[in-house]
Amino acid sequence: MAKIPVAAQMYTVRDRTANDFVGTFKEVAKIGYAGVELAGDGGLSAKELRALLEDLNLKIAGNHVGIQKLESSLDDTLRYNHELGNPYIVIPAIPESRRSDASAWRQTAEALNRIGRSCKDAGMTLCYHNHAAEFQRFDGKFGLDILLNESDPNLVFAEVDTYWVKYGGEDPAAFIRRHPGRARLLHLKDMANDAERSFAEVGEGILDFKAIFAAAEIGKTEWYIVEQDACKRPSIDSLRISFENLQKWGLV
Repeated sequence: MAKIPVAAQMYTVRDRTANDFVGTFKEVAKIGYAGVELAGDGGLSAKELRALLEDLNLKIAGNHVGIQKLESSLDDTLRYNHELGNPYIVIPAIPESRRSDASAWRQTAEALNRIGRSCKDAGMTLCYHNHAAEFQRFDGKFGLDILLNESDPNLVFAEVDTYWVKYGGEDPAAFIRRHPGRARLLHLKDMANDAERSFAEVGEGILDFKAIFAAAEIGKTEWYIVEQDACKRPSIDSLRISFENLQKWGLV
């Protein structure tokens, strides 16, 4: 089986991109990442950003776009991402009102079906990124299960965040297996063995990545994406440590 490529979520190094957007992308490319998932454009046009990534031989694994923007300016957003060459539109979170009970989750699924259809018609794929709130139960089911069960499996997919699944009380590998083919993007994020359940570099915490990778590899995961919400060392060093651990495991 071909290796699943590994990208870096640029939110991890937002402290660096704020001061040196282009230079930070160069640092990520130098580490060896095959691609990036975007969290901002640094004021560059789609054409300029695409040229930068092509110069650095970095592919785009996805772009985070808020649901409000997708609903208020969908056509413009899709045109921008098409020009960028981005294959995945990712909703990073939704307001509490859209996940407050089972009915709200079903209504959100309907909304994502509509957005997902437009994304597919434009040659892109829609994914939903989870945090821990999606693992609150309604009618005995996790909110994220309701979303994926009620949405069209050909239009709406998941960007499964391993840390937040674990934080929410579910096993990441079990969740991926429960929705075969839906976890097209996988956020690799580890949890430290401390009372705070701190964020950790991939391979430096307690998550069972062997089981997670096995689940992803029998599904249709197309990108592994390293992300760390908060780092206790320089953020670029955290991205490097995660990458080096993935190298040791033969993943890159």
